[in-house]
Amino acid sequence: MSLRIPDWLRYEIKQRWLILRQRINANPRIIISITAASAFVFLMIVLGLLTSEKTPQVQEYKKDWFYDLNTAKLFTAKSDLVPPIEAPSGPLPNGRPAGAKAYVFSYVSGPNESERFIGFLEIPDPNAEKDSFAVSSDTSGAEQWGRGRLIRRVEDKQWVQADSAKGQAIIRELSLPNEKGQRPQYCSP
Repeated sequence: MSLRIPDWLRYEIKQRWLILRQRINANPRIIISITAASAFVFLMIVLGLLTSEKTPQVQEYKKDWFYDLNTAKLFTAKSDLVPPIEAPSGPLPNGRPAGAKAYVFSYVSGPNESERFIGFLEIPDPNAEKDSFAVSSDTSGAEQWGRGRLIRRVEDKQWVQADSAKGQAIIRELSLPNEKGQRPQYCSP
């Protein structure tokens, strides 16, 4: 079933089109104005596209959060350090450094200390191959990040591989919104 325009409506449209054409023919300034306005809008769009090619700068932090496994407190250190690092409280009872990398988040921007929380802790997997951090074109960025790393929540005792099902569950749980529908944001030190 096709939609058919009533005859009276077709006649009305045709009459209005004829009147508009007569007005345009009688006054060529209308065409010149419309053409100039269209050219101006086109030029502004082209200029906007050409000047907006600046790539956004990714902010690199000079410091990162670390967690003292002895005292259960956060501290900051240079971001280029690979955990575990020396912690303010000294080494663990087994002699290994007590500083694990901490990923700190908040549901509000510009949080104070009570509004921040630790999403998870990270250390390198001591059993991982040396080239486990090598970049591969057949894996995504998230998979590449998780390779050769152990993570855990602060309250957990067991470290799990970040690219395992348990590790991915920790990260997925972290990305869920709170009861107000807010998603956590990374907090820089």
